[in-house]
Amino acid sequence: MKDFFIHDAPKFENKSIDSYFVLSSIQTRERKQGGTYLAAVLTDKTGSFDARMWEDFSDALAGCSAGSYVKVRGLVSNYQGKFQITLQKMRNAAESEVEAGDFLAVTSKDIEKMWAELRGYVAGFTNADMKRLVLAFLDDEEIAAAYKKAPAAKLLHHAWIGGLLEHVVGLLAVAKVVGPCYPEADLDLIMTGAILHDIGKIRELAWKTSFRYTLEGQLVGHISIAMGMLREKIQTLPGFSDKVRILVEHMILSHHGEYEFGSPKLPMLPEAMIFHAIDDLEAKMQAVRTEFELQVRNGAGADEMTERMWALDNRQVLNTKRYLEEKK
Repeated sequence: MKDFFIHDAPKFENKSIDSYFVLSSIQTRERKQGGTYLAAVLTDKTGSFDARMWEDFSDALAGCSAGSYVKVRGLVSNYQGKFQITLQKMRNAAESEVEAGDFLAVTSKDIEKMWAELRGYVAGFTNADMKRLVLAFLDDEEIAAAYKKAPAAKLLHHAWIGGLLEHVVGLLAVAKVVGPCYPEADLDLIMTGAILHDIGKIRELAWKTSFRYTLEGQLVGHISIAMGMLREKIQTLPGFSDKVRILVEHMILSHHGEYEFGSPKLPMLPEAMIFHAIDDLEAKMQAVRTEFELQVRNGAGADEMTERMWALDNRQVLNTKRYLEEKK
């Protein structure tokens, strides 16, 4: 059982710890003054932090591999506003030494309730082909099991067990409010796009000990995977509308919004434009929410900006609500 979690790092500043982690990455780097050092990223269910081993790391490098459990001894410190650990020892840990639930972040929401909420939205569809297409995915036991567990991303947003489902249910809630504001758009199509746009992530990502990309995910990517899954399902649905097929395909192909972000097509439907906007907003707001929580754990003041966020083009953000509340 772990007695140290990464979000507790502020309480252990300048203290030595012995604990277990998932080794997310490991490599050697060149030192400015010559020689090399070991650079690693350690992860548990509360987050990740950088690890450095400056001397005598040959055994650790040879014996430990990315994605495995490790036991480490090291000194926790704060460097340029971020907590890290300087390692004295690191070794592989057997699965019998750890509890898997300590290492993978899990949604704080009830997965079965979210699943029921998702199916409730589908029950309200008026387009018969979109309804039976989505249900063909949701009623597939293998797909459903993975959909309930998959993270929405490796790092950027909803990077936890149940994250994909949480992300999609959040999108559906926004779509239900925003969609009717634009009568030229079909709400069923927006919602179908929301449910299926990231379906490929159940095969793009793996989540046994840590969140990582599968070989298929690296070589093919979730958009192409989703297109294959979509066409396979449609072949099992006799008389499926070719018009609906083309529209749903476009929703998947265009949801990243820009070529530079990996979108094979730009949004060319009202529904695709609306969906890209709410998908982008929901993902960014979750990244902001996560950063705000990190700020509070690290003891940052209400008037301090966040660290620069890659998901927001390296912008910093102010937690406005917290700032206003402290000024009352």
